[in-house]
Amino acid sequence: MLYYTIKIMLSALIIVAVSEIAKRSSMLGAVLASLPLTSLLAFVWLYLDTGDTQKVANLSSDIFWLVLPSLPLFLILPWLLKAGWGFWLSLAVAAGVTVVCYGMMLLAFKQFSGQS
Repeated sequence: MLYYTIKIMLSALIIVAVSEIAKRSSMLGAVLASLPLTSLLAFVWLYLDTGDTQKVANLSSDIFWLVLPSLPLFLILPWLLKAGWGFWLSLAVAAGVTVVCYGMMLLAFKQFSGQS
């Protein structure tokens, strides 16, 4: 139980740190948020939980390919906000486009892997 509490607290600490730092400096907050801290923590937790380096390698590779469809979010959201759209609507549209991009990437995975 202590192990899970540590995992949760460390993960939450990173999220809080990003939001608090971004209040003072959006660039510094962006640097911290763009670091693959979540991925690094996931690699460590997965390895500690399983001891399986192949699972860590697979997770790393899958994360790489699934970062790509998330990138439109970071282009569309500021564009809509600068165009005068409201925050919630901009966030919803950008997230919706991101979901579509994820769906397309997953379909591509399925097609290229020969699954039906």
